[in-house]
Formats: sequence, C-alpha cells, structure tokens
Amino acid sequence: MQLDQQDKMINYDSPPIIQSNGRPTKIKLAPIYSQKKAEEEEEEEDRIRSASSFFILEMGSHVSKQVERRKAISTEKKTLCALHQNCGEEFPGCDYKPSDRKNWMAGINPEKVHINKIVWPGTHDSATNKIGFPAITRPFAQCQSLSIYQQLVKGTRVLDIRIQEDRRVCHGILLTYSIDVVINDVKKFLSETQSEIIILEIRTEFGHEDPPDFDKYLVDQLGEFLIHQDEHVFNKTIAELLPRRVICVWKPRKSPQAKAGSPLWNAGHLKDNWIDTDLPSTKFESNLKYLSEQPPVSTRKFFYRVENTVTPQADNPVLCVKPVTGRIHGFARLFITQCFSKGVADRLQIISTDFIDEDFVDACVAATYARIEGKA
Repeated sequence: MQLDQQDKMINYDSPPIIQSNGRPTKIKLAPIYSQKKAEEEEEEEDRIRSASSFFILEMGSHVSKQVERRKAISTEKKTLCALHQNCGEEFPGCDYKPSDRKNWMAGINPEKVHINKIVWPGTHDSATNKIGFPAITRPFAQCQSLSIYQQLVKGTRVLDIRIQEDRRVCHGILLTYSIDVVINDVKKFLSETQSEIIILEIRTEFGHEDPPDFDKYLVDQLGEFLIHQDEHVFNKTIAELLPRRVICVWKPRKSPQAKAGSPLWNAGHLKDNWIDTDLPSTKFESNLKYLSEQPPVSTRKFFYRVENTVTPQADNPVLCVKPVTGRIHGFARLFITQCFSKGVADRLQIISTDFIDEDFVDACVAATYARIEGKA
C-alpha cells in the first residue's frame, strides 16, 4: 500500500500525528539532542580523560619507584657480598664448634663463663612458628620455623616473645598459641639441662593492652628458675647463678616496670636500636654504628642486642618474611668479623636472627669461647 500525498509531507521532526481515518502515521522520530546534554557529556569525557591521565601517571610513578627499590636492594646485596669476599669471615676462635649445642654453656665451663662475656645467640619473634594460617597469612609473619623447645635445643639462649591482652602470642594482628606453650617448652628444656642460662624477653605487642596480672603469672610459672634483677649478675659466672637459670625481662606497655630485687627484670635491662628497613647493607651498617656507641660489656649494666634481620616493607611487592630476611641472614659471621676489624667486638653481646640455624649458633659460641680463653 502506498502513502498518500499527506503522508509524504509529514515532518519527521514533529510528534506523531493521528490521521483523519483514525490510523497513526508510521513516523520515525528523530532524537532530541539538546545543547546542555552535549556539554554534560563533554564534561564527563574530560573528567574521564583527566582521571585516566592521573592513573597512568601514578602507575608510572609506582612502577618507577619499584624499579628503583629493586635496584637499591640488588646494590646492597652486592655490597655485602663484596665485603664478604674482601674481608672474609674469620675472627679469633672462629673454628670452635660446640660438641653439643643443647649444652653448649656447660661445654665451655660454667665456672669460667661470666654473664657479660657471653655472645648470646637469639631469635627474633621467637614464637611465630605456627602463627596465622598456613600458606595464607603465615608467610607474612613467620620468623621462625622451629618451636621454642627446638630452638633452645639448637642453641638459642635469648627469646623474643610478643603477647596481647589474653596472653596469646602475636605478631602485629596475627595470632598463634598461648604463652603457656612457650613457658612449657622453656621448662621442658630446663628440666633436661643443668647449666644453660636463658634470657626470656616478653613484651606486650604494639597496639595491644597488657595482660592482667601477667607479672604474677610469670613468677608463679618460673619462680624457682628466675634470676632476680640485680646489676651484680653481669659480673657473675654461670656457676655462681645456678640453680637459677632464667633472666626474665618483662616489658609491659602501661603496667609498672619491675624494680631492683624483683624476680623479673625491667625494660631498661635489654636494649636495642631497631630500624625498619628491608635493605641489608643499610641494616648491617646501622647495627655496627649503634653497637659502636655502646659501653663495653665489661662496664655495661644492661644487655644490648643487634638483630641480623631485615623487614618486609609495604611499598615493596615482596612481603613474605623469609625471602626478605634472607638478604642478610647469611652474613652473621661477617658481622662478627667486622666487629673485631672495627674494634667494637668488646661491645658485642646479643645477636638475634630469623630462622635460626646451626652455623649462627656456632658463630656466637665461638666468639664466646674466644673471650673465655683470652683470644678476644
């Protein structure tokens, strides 16, 4: 059917028209596109272009920073490797190895070993072997793979424990077992040995509250083993302290500090200068610098710790502890060598590490043996 002349003259920009015969005209309406709509769409496109440009710039900046970070880490690892190649890791007594790491203090004669002569092998974040969820959150907080008992058997003599208000061990926001597990492992080890002294540091983790009556709990659990807070202890031999064998340093955030004569030791008796970095050479040099500023162990009335560790950083894609701390882990003997080389070995006292191994323990015991035998 053909359209009549009136149909042909319909304006397609106008609204539909009903013809006299009652049937609607077949009209295709043209879209109404206002100037205001065009301006709004243009503004939206400008915003999108602007946001895209900002995102691209930010991503470019982020990638650039990551490239620089990777270069810095690579450079610092090469710096330590070059130092190791040039200086080696020999120091007085370095060839000495304990025949029994579980009883290494007994093996170097408790009657000759003064507390301030010991180079104490310690672990950092000691009770993290089962922290968080395996393969999910654990790699981001685990600093040790061994239990407390296993660490002590391997030769560890300084423990670093962090707790929260319910007496559970934690590392930041991640949790693990109760402090009871730690205490039971310590007591088991003490029951199997006779002359091994332990420094047990327990602190309330940052951002948490102190457990109620925790000092009483520690005294109740360890009372018979506790070496009371007394600055004369530093000049005494192991034999003079026996049968007491635990120096327990309790570091609450708000609760009162332990006083002189107390079964517990206060925070001022175990110090360090921790820096938050994942750069191995930076940490290595920082440890040497701060150690050099300490009094010699012969006059010092507190324990001083250096940590052979580096820490994952939030702005770096590698956030798991093990590969990051591995950047410095193998340089403990080099650090001891540098202490002798730079004339600060008489200040060396506690060295802590992540994922402690036999060679780390042997290096500390060797440095202790050299002191006892008058070689250092």
